[in-house]
Amino acid sequence: MAIRIVATEPYPDQRPGTSGLRRKTRVFETRPHYLENFVQSVFDWLGDPGGCTFVLGGDGRYFNDRAIQILLRMMAANGVGRVLVGRDGLLSTPAASHLIRKYGARGGFILTASHNPGGPEGDFGIKYNIENGGPAPAGVTEAIFARSRRITRFRVLEAPDLDLSTPGETRLGGMRVTVLDPVADYAELLAGLFDFDAIRVLFAGGFRFLFDAMHGVTGPYARRIFVEMLGAPADSVLRGDPRPDFGGLHPDPNLARCRDLVARMNGPGAPDLGAAADGDGDRNMILGPGLFVTPCDSLALLADRADLAPGYRGRLTGVARSMPTSRALDRVAAARGLALFETPTGWKYFGDLLDAGRIQLCGEESFGTGSDHLREKDGIWAVLFWLQMLAARGTGVRELVHDHWCRFGRDYYTRHDYERLDPAVGEGILEDLRRRLPALPGTGIGGARVTAADDFAYRDPIDGSLSEHQGIRLLFDDGSRIVYRLSGTGTEGATLRVYMERHETRELFADTQEMLAPVIARGREIADLPGRTGRRAPDVVT
Repeated sequence: MAIRIVATEPYPDQRPGTSGLRRKTRVFETRPHYLENFVQSVFDWLGDPGGCTFVLGGDGRYFNDRAIQILLRMMAANGVGRVLVGRDGLLSTPAASHLIRKYGARGGFILTASHNPGGPEGDFGIKYNIENGGPAPAGVTEAIFARSRRITRFRVLEAPDLDLSTPGETRLGGMRVTVLDPVADYAELLAGLFDFDAIRVLFAGGFRFLFDAMHGVTGPYARRIFVEMLGAPADSVLRGDPRPDFGGLHPDPNLARCRDLVARMNGPGAPDLGAAADGDGDRNMILGPGLFVTPCDSLALLADRADLAPGYRGRLTGVARSMPTSRALDRVAAARGLALFETPTGWKYFGDLLDAGRIQLCGEESFGTGSDHLREKDGIWAVLFWLQMLAARGTGVRELVHDHWCRFGRDYYTRHDYERLDPAVGEGILEDLRRRLPALPGTGIGGARVTAADDFAYRDPIDGSLSEHQGIRLLFDDGSRIVYRLSGTGTEGATLRVYMERHETRELFADTQEMLAPVIARGREIADLPGRTGRRAPDVVT
């Protein structure tokens, strides 16, 4: 088997976003060496891997199988000593993070575009996770991007494809390739965090549960953990077989994308708990009968009830949320004397805090929650935490959430997305707001006055790095808040996200959009969203 040095030319658009390099699948398929350039740029940044171990896997979307084989040959050619790869090339993102940490790997490549659609006309992505198991921080991704702008060649081993269908070990050139059961190590980790015996009793007592895997990677994880290990009925797992195009679905676990699950949870005889995960298994949605639990409320509840899970009992000292996430977590932190950190959007910003032991739980409004058990958000983990709370309290989802609101008040919260905008339009909206920031405090808009306005910047308390221009924040004298930011996870045009919230202590059980109607109108007026976007309404409301 010979190593080939292949000449290539750089691409100007390989700067990773908040979760790696994501593009339309056809970009990876049709642009010569597009994937190879990025992978070689990572190895060039790393230097000689010196026989180190790496982890490799993906969510099974279209092009995953071919990309896995390309990466294996490139890893062998670049001197990797051993690679741990999921059977059939499958690994959920949280499982990959755990494997990096458990086996002391130098890092890992995860092939996913997360909640974005798959298939030939869908999206594909690749991200590099560092040795702590988390996404590469901005300093690393910028160094990789800089290298990608100068790349002139890549290294690849001339070798046939490997059979990845059976766990075991083989060699590719001088590199050991270990094909792993993608679920086993991860399931063992979770069994040490939660009281599986108590959850088994819950299911044995007739608890009704639905988990929608959305034809993503979590189907095998859900069947192994919920059905085989915990005793949930086999039909508790919906759409549990991973498919390259996610069965034609957009695998984003929200009310708009999980219509079948939402209909069953809102219908007669609804199950006791409904949940869903995205394509790569790091996001989650939680539903009770007739009740959607916002990710913000879910995070606050987990922090408040952490002592119900054996793996967290008595050891919570700090929590963190992304800036656009509602302030429900802040109220729990204040009541329990926990340190609270507010970070930019992107899981990588939690990494330093977790590594330093400053926080144990964290989450984002974009359906992601996690903890210090690994360095990614974790959908299956979040569902298990809810099962743990329900088993320990002997009550239902609605009762748990309503009790929380009665104790802390309710943070009515919504996110309006304007998708596929001309990037210049999205940037123009934010630039206009930035120019107007100094004049906004004291301004009366829609029955309330602006009390504070800023462009969020974050100074990492561990390494001192500064992240600027992370979103426009407006605070009002009626306790409401509006945030504007551009998403970094799309592959087509720009997505403007507008987040609106208001805390309420008296009227706790009203419709969210109705309660926030004045704030929503205010957000549209301040940024002139109909005029600037040309749209009368957002594309997605969550």
